[in-house]
Amino acid sequence: QVQLVESGGGLVQAGGSLRLSCAASGPTFSSYAMGWFRQAPGKEREFVAAISWSGGNIRYVDSVKGRFTISKDNAKNTMFLQMNSLKPEDTAVYFCAAGYATSRWYISQTPGWYDHWGQGTQVTVSS
Repeated sequence: QVQLVESGGGLVQAGGSLRLSCAASGPTFSSYAMGWFRQAPGKEREFVAAISWSGGNIRYVDSVKGRFTISKDNAKNTMFLQMNSLKPEDTAVYFCAAGYATSRWYISQTPGWYDHWGQGTQVTVSS
């Protein structure tokens, strides 16, 4: 059973940066594709970024391209989301997710594909 714990959220001014971490426990973390999602009040959960278990395939939602960077360290069972040039519209609860992938290249933008979720970490960007 994979367990995920996010950290690194907080309050930051527009233009600032935050680095989110997602620590995973359980077997074969390296065989899991990982993703970041976010949910603002009154809105549906939104895909932010995803990375294949090999790290060789990465995808972002258009609104964060060039500002956010997803990465993972299989040796430390940890995934990261570096967020730069933050905007007020990035304010949301950010969730990490993991799903078992048979292909080293597979990623998903669909929340329903993921088997495991963290509890979320709040990111608030003030204008």
